[in-house]
Amino acid sequence: MNIKNRMSSVMLIIIMLCSMSVTSVLAEDEKNAEEGVTILFTHDMHSHMDPYKVSDEDDQTIMIGGLGKLKTLADQKKAENPATFLLDGGDFSMGTLYQTIYETEAAELAMMGYVGYDATTFGNHEFDYRSEGISNMLHAAVQTAVQDPQIKLPVLVSSNIDWEKNTSEDNLLVKQAMDEYGASSCAVIEHGGVRVGVFGVLGEDADDCAPESGLEFEDIVEASEKAVDQLEEEDVDMIVCLSHSGTNENRKKSEDEILAEKVPEIDVIISGHTHSTLEEPIQSGDTYIVSGGPYCENLGELTLTEKENGRWEMKSYSLNRLDETITVDENVTAKLEQYKNKVNSEYLSGFGYTFDQVLAENEVEFTQMDEFAETLKEDSLGNLIADSYVYAVQKAEGDDYEKVDVAIAPSGTIRDTFQKGELTVSDAFNVCSLGIGADRIPGYPLVSVYLTGKELKTAAEIDVSVSPLMTAAQLYPSGLTWEYNPNRMILNRVTDVKLVTNVPYSEEKEWVTIKDDQLYRVVAGLYSAQMLGSVEDTSKGILKIVPKDQDGNAIEDFEQYIIHDQGGAEVKEWYALASYLESFEKNQNGISQVPSYYGEYEGRKCENDSKNIIDILKNPNKIAVILYMIILGIVVILCWDTIDR
Repeated sequence: MNIKNRMSSVMLIIIMLCSMSVTSVLAEDEKNAEEGVTILFTHDMHSHMDPYKVSDEDDQTIMIGGLGKLKTLADQKKAENPATFLLDGGDFSMGTLYQTIYETEAAELAMMGYVGYDATTFGNHEFDYRSEGISNMLHAAVQTAVQDPQIKLPVLVSSNIDWEKNTSEDNLLVKQAMDEYGASSCAVIEHGGVRVGVFGVLGEDADDCAPESGLEFEDIVEASEKAVDQLEEEDVDMIVCLSHSGTNENRKKSEDEILAEKVPEIDVIISGHTHSTLEEPIQSGDTYIVSGGPYCENLGELTLTEKENGRWEMKSYSLNRLDETITVDENVTAKLEQYKNKVNSEYLSGFGYTFDQVLAENEVEFTQMDEFAETLKEDSLGNLIADSYVYAVQKAEGDDYEKVDVAIAPSGTIRDTFQKGELTVSDAFNVCSLGIGADRIPGYPLVSVYLTGKELKTAAEIDVSVSPLMTAAQLYPSGLTWEYNPNRMILNRVTDVKLVTNVPYSEEKEWVTIKDDQLYRVVAGLYSAQMLGSVEDTSKGILKIVPKDQDGNAIEDFEQYIIHDQGGAEVKEWYALASYLESFEKNQNGISQVPSYYGEYEGRKCENDSKNIIDILKNPNKIAVILYMIILGIVVILCWDTIDR
């Protein structure tokens, strides 16, 4: 650490001590029993700090969300009741262009501090840029707070990182950064004479979704029990858990409901990760589980009053929609504009774009995110993204272009949709906003691999059989079409798979039967290709896809197969989409127009809902044959046993 950084850290400590003195004064206030305690909450903000476009019930485009509206409403609530706390359940980053300055500016944490958040915790996406990324972000946040006295960083609580097991150099890099920030396993926050103890946990599924973190996490129940014991010793009035674990319709998978049952001393669980929107809290004993939906669409509000036994009961609950009726705080807008300028200069200038630059005009009605991938079907947004990959490779390779047979975009990597009207660079980025490349530049790059025809059929079967159970597995293809019968045995539902020539879109399409042993060039995002390679382990060997190089050798390091343009730059997923939007035929205003055919069914996935026994049993694959043999064997044994009697 250089001298400048050391001095900055000393200044930060002084600021924190001053803040502690103010908190002590506030703690002397009397509790207002009538008004109770108000918990304002968000989770899964994913860098959505600006208002953004959505389609309402009347198919009209409106602007919702944004920290400018959140601050206006939060300040109003705090003025009404001094015992008001603003808390966040993690995944505050990764989802818009602001994440591109995550490591250098920590824009999300800084702005959360500016609008008045008291505390937050880690979500799995905070680790998207790996140990180096989150460490740099925390250091940047500290520097920002030193330089801008208007920013008081939110308390960062993380209670279930197992530091006894996390001892690698990368792990210690994160630990050092957390220590500099002042992060802790739990903390006590005081407002209006009320002492609220907060702690944070990251659940099992969220941990599985953060393979790049390099950290091992304790079980959330065990960690919560320790945190509760510690906070009870601090004589707090209320205990709030910031849980990035989530709820689920399947009670056995609903981690926060299990947590509430196992650790009943928790008063409130702010439940993030699953992007749930709970119109009413889930109550377990004296514990309330709340979720307000992702992207700062709503500011959740839970008001509680104290009972005679010291526990709390709900007085009111609402999800305040941050719509056009809420005034935007202009100071927040001004600060965000400063960050936009930094995104333009530090990131987008390398792609020849600016934040709000218009790429195209759109009249196609794309699927909204609350319905996206919920049903197994072809989707216009998925088609557009997959087609953009083919276009981007053609553009990048130029005269050296080798034909792409298939491009695949899985639903799990698609983070936003398009509305009608102007589509900007930021809109395109938001759709494909995940990850970072080998070049340490934000955005997953495209990679080129080879699969056999048989493996392409397996990919189609994953889409048809697995995605109804796990929506993130739904695949959207370019250059490939499949027919399936949902009435057939699972993992044996695909009845036909063909290549489609002349794509992206052409009215002169040709369908070609694929050959099981032939290699075909497949383009996908880096993360998606890695997931294809893990199919065998995930399915316990039932399904097998092995991405290969052009000579048929299994790929071990996918970063070696990243597609670069002729200048040597990685071709990012979002840039493929942005440049494709910009390539369409220009309208009378000289702006690209999204073609109307993206609003039409193209036949990339064809359902044959036949219940005819011949259609259900014909042409079984290897998996079905094995299952049929097992069933036949059981029938023979049962019949033999009956005859023997």
